[in-house]
Amino acid sequence: MTEPRKRVLLAKPRGYCAGVDRAVQTVEEALKLYGAPVYVRKQIVHNKHVVSTLEARGAIFVEENFEVPEGSTVVFSAHGVAPEVHDQARERNLKAIDATCPLVTKVHHEAKRFAAADYDILLIGHEGHEEVIGTSGEAPEHIQLVDGPDDVDNVVVRDPAKVVWLSQTTLSVDETMETVARLKKRLPLLQSPPSDDICYATSNRQHVIKEIAPDCDVVIVVGSTNSSNSVRLVEVALGAGARAGHLVDYASEIQDEWLAGATTVGVSSGASVPDDLVMEVLAHLAERGFGEVTEFTTAEERLTFSLPQELRRDMKAAGKIS
Repeated sequence: MTEPRKRVLLAKPRGYCAGVDRAVQTVEEALKLYGAPVYVRKQIVHNKHVVSTLEARGAIFVEENFEVPEGSTVVFSAHGVAPEVHDQARERNLKAIDATCPLVTKVHHEAKRFAAADYDILLIGHEGHEEVIGTSGEAPEHIQLVDGPDDVDNVVVRDPAKVVWLSQTTLSVDETMETVARLKKRLPLLQSPPSDDICYATSNRQHVIKEIAPDCDVVIVVGSTNSSNSVRLVEVALGAGARAGHLVDYASEIQDEWLAGATTVGVSSGASVPDDLVMEVLAHLAERGFGEVTEFTTAEERLTFSLPQELRRDMKAAGKIS
């Protein structure tokens, strides 16, 4: 009896988005320009491997600005910070480089604009996530968090005619739209953001995983447990019909029992994951008989972001860029 054909469906797009690429490059260029150490407030992106690689090059990760020696260089992470964090940096005479993803900055601008117009802002997101803390800090008296569809009943607004929803950029698209639908039942005049807050990379990665999941016995997503978009990918895969789904930082975490009886394995990675980690997963699977790899592409991503202006200014002065 012939053994069933084993194969891998490899999702594309996967891995680094433009905002992550910019943030990681910001720390790398800062280390080259200013020399080690360069301090980074919070994890620059939510990926264990990226953080440990940058630490080995001289980056020091801290939780708050008070841990950074006065007068030192500090990089703010891709997830964004509240205005008070910038104020703290100025008080400590820190050279602050803001690596906030421009798509997160867009949500901050929306929050400020609607708050200035005295709207109640319903921020759909996960409590305690750095991005939510940063956005909420732009207008704390106007923003209330809605943590998923089940949180809708807790919403209280001053004027049902002056309410808008915004969202964290890394959420499940489907769950967010379910939350919005429930909010609109309660608040028919609820306004939407001028453009979609969930970032293109999060949407694209979820879309392709939905396409391949129904054919997969197991889906393996490379990403860290504190990465919202990576965790969502596993949830989306399971919701779309994958029989099983697992999140791993490294290929060595894949357990052989996950693959027992499987013929089709789906592979993707979160938006903060370098592709060499995915290649290691493919090599690991090939050693276990899953050597046939078909890349399944649903979108081409060409967006890039320039480095933060503070860093570009210093690189220009040092003759590193024209």
